[in-house]
Amino acid sequence: MKKARDCLLKTLRRSFLTLQNPTPKKMDPSERYCYNPILRWNPQVEEYFIKAYGAEHFSRISKALTRPSCYSCIRVNTLKTTGDAVIEKLLEIIQNSGSENAVNGVNFNKTDANVDSDVGHYNKVVPGRSDHVVKESLQNGTISKCQIPGLDYVVFVKGSGPHTIDYGYAPDRPPKEVIVSRKCAEAVLRGAQVYVPGVMACSSHVEKGDKVAVSVAIEQPGLDGGWGIGITRGTVIQGLQIDPYHSERSGLYIGQGTTMMSRAGIFRVSQGIAVDMNNRIFQLPSFHDVLEGEIFLQNLPSIVTAHALDPQKGERILDMCAAPGGKTTAIATLMRDEGEVVAADRSHNKVLDIQKLAAELGLKCITTYKLDALKAVCRKNESNYMPNMCSSKDNSCLTAQNSDSMKLHEEKVSSITAEQLNADTNCKASNEKGNERTYVSKADFRKNMRRLRNGPGRNQSLGGRVENSKGFSPNSFDRVLLDAPCSALGLRPRLFAGEETIESLRNHGKYQRRMFDQAVQLVRPGGIIVYSTCTINPGENEALVRYALDTYKFLSLAPQHPRIGGPGLVGRCEFPDGYVEEWLRPGEEEFVQRFDPSSPLDTIGFFIAKFIVGPKDA
Repeated sequence: MKKARDCLLKTLRRSFLTLQNPTPKKMDPSERYCYNPILRWNPQVEEYFIKAYGAEHFSRISKALTRPSCYSCIRVNTLKTTGDAVIEKLLEIIQNSGSENAVNGVNFNKTDANVDSDVGHYNKVVPGRSDHVVKESLQNGTISKCQIPGLDYVVFVKGSGPHTIDYGYAPDRPPKEVIVSRKCAEAVLRGAQVYVPGVMACSSHVEKGDKVAVSVAIEQPGLDGGWGIGITRGTVIQGLQIDPYHSERSGLYIGQGTTMMSRAGIFRVSQGIAVDMNNRIFQLPSFHDVLEGEIFLQNLPSIVTAHALDPQKGERILDMCAAPGGKTTAIATLMRDEGEVVAADRSHNKVLDIQKLAAELGLKCITTYKLDALKAVCRKNESNYMPNMCSSKDNSCLTAQNSDSMKLHEEKVSSITAEQLNADTNCKASNEKGNERTYVSKADFRKNMRRLRNGPGRNQSLGGRVENSKGFSPNSFDRVLLDAPCSALGLRPRLFAGEETIESLRNHGKYQRRMFDQAVQLVRPGGIIVYSTCTINPGENEALVRYALDTYKFLSLAPQHPRIGGPGLVGRCEFPDGYVEEWLRPGEEEFVQRFDPSSPLDTIGFFIAKFIVGPKDA
């Protein structure tokens, strides 16, 4: 019934569009086969952002969000190498590849890379103001070293675009075409290939090796009030105006590629590359498997966030929402791998990602836990921070997560006997009574025996073990980073934003305040809290700062170094329903960093606030 209803709604919508435009006019191919997306917002959200930024400024932000940054930002693992060494290696890769190939498929020639054919030098930039240094670095060469004090290990690799592409259009003979999902397109714009799951529709008679135009299916409003693309996967398209969403694809062509399989193959298999993108709107290098362990691709504001925290050797630091581990490893590197960085996330698989990244970068001071940030503060006598504690949930002794202990654990699991299991399952549990023994039922015993008989599962296999945490004691950390889950409206490229409503944005803010309440309890007096998001929404940024300062009188904003981003928003916003959202007050705006995607820095939208924790009993 639901399928039939959806089909009916699609048919009605197409009929409605036909009635609105009974004789659609012919479009100039140069207008249709281009990349000129318009980011669609919920009307109330758009009105809210216009109040915050002004109509002209918000229009620039919306346009910038539809495009990727013009450069890739590389964080060099200074525990293994240096920025100079990495640049020389990248130049060597380019030189060895010749003019036809380069870093993972992105073409650079010697001129582009500023390589002297005899000595292989790269462009160096004269230091200056932080924001100007970044802009000069990007202007003066494809590969350049950041000259901002303290960020000399950051390397910029410049891309190019948007490019004009000739898709081979001829009257009454449109090019063969592949339509991809919006999420697939956003990945392609960042340098990825078109994989099979991302293909939604395809021209008929497409064979392996054909040259195809790649366009995007963007969500459209439905008659039921929701959003959908209106294309069933596997739809045959002719490139004519009778095709579904023909007009909506105008200005949404992201490049040209060569099919790696036929149309039948694309919709028959479940994985693999469907289209090799060899002519892109934006040319950005991909660093997949390049200098693994020596470099990490990371947005510049994220790197700045780790510096704002200013971690010191020997300190105990918490990253509350750590996945996928970019900021966690940046913090550990700044500490020279001396001290302890506790990385927590509520997702089992994301914690595994952190462990994998830490091992790849050779960092040993990172301890990982599966933990919901809303439950980061343990109840009395329930802290399970210390290693070798027992989990009452699965009755198995857990150890801190690092590569050495995981290997030891794997060896233990593979050789354990039933008698040893019976002893282990009666270990001391971490509970309110402290020293009581945990009762092990026969059912639990049989379950653990089945695990041994059937082999290691996800939690028992090498590299797949995640320790659960019940939280940490108050005042037990020197510094806390809360890179909060957010609406992510600063990430780019973004081709659709209509799913966010005023209500959903407010809910994000409520969720973040609850997490911040936990962070405040965990930091010792005299410690530091850094709060960051990747959104342009003031309700999740400046409004959180206002809440923090008004609620906790012992908190105060602290200067950040380096300072690259712009000032925060001052003022307030009154909503039609009477709700008032308070932002920063005059004098506070220069203490935070707001990264504007439409600024010359060309970063993602991002926000950073730093707090000093004073005496809590004052």
